Amino acid sequence: METKAIRVFLFALLLIAAPFLQVARGQSDSEVDTSETVEESSDLGIVGEDVQDFGDGNFNPAPGVDTICVFPKNSAKSVNAGEETELLVGLKNDGESSLNVIAIKASVHLPFDHNLLVQNLTAQTFNNGSVPASAQATFPYIFAVSKFLQPGTFDLVGTVYYEIDQQPYQSTFYNGTIEVVEAGAFLSIESVFLVTLGFALLVLLGLWIHGQIQHLSKKTKRAPKVEVGTRATDASMDEWLQGTAYTQSLNKSSKKKK
Repeated sequence: METKAIRVFLFALLLIAAPFLQVARGQSDSEVDTSETVEESSDLGIVGEDVQDFGDGNFNPAPGVDTICVFPKNSAKSVNAGEETELLVGLKNDGESSLNVIAIKASVHLPFDHNLLVQNLTAQTFNNGSVPASAQATFPYIFAVSKFLQPGTFDLVGTVYYEIDQQPYQSTFYNGTIEVVEAGAFLSIESVFLVTLGFALLVLLGLWIHGQIQHLSKKTKRAPKVEVGTRATDASMDEWLQGTAYTQSLNKSSKKKK
């Protein structure tokens, strides 16, 4: 009897522990998948963020190197504050030597004065970013502006750092505006203002149309018919003939009838 109770207890314990075993197994599988992803990323040459400090060095762009920037999932260039945004940096090497991409970094500035720095974004470095001569390549750059940044229009300045024959160079791949919006907000301040203005205009238009309809209805309303009989005609004639011999004769005849 005790053996049977022990078996039942062990079976119940296994049932209770089964979900936790599956979770542990899922975690181990995810760790394996993560390691595989890291290996694939390292093949692409992505190392990480802030691995190397470039300081405030200012290098010239290399001759024969052209850059281009594309927001693949965001053609409107709208950036949610505090959320990651991806852009692609394309390099075309028309030089005679291969170049080695070292890092990509960007910064956010006020649109009316680039000397007023708003935020330095994180740098993304590479260890296998080689672009042979007469070839082109694309490198991803993921950044996130501060979640405390006020929504509005800002300028984004993106720079790619690379080496050719151990000589450092840099090229600006993007220098334009981005629209920072509040994360999770369905409507921006501008959208709310436009919606409110449109609603007010519709209300005013409706009131104007209602007033015009009432005005036309008053004009088209028919005047009440006035019956004109002999009595009304006689009254008007009396007014014209008052004081004449005709009215005096009428008064005499009416007195005789009485």
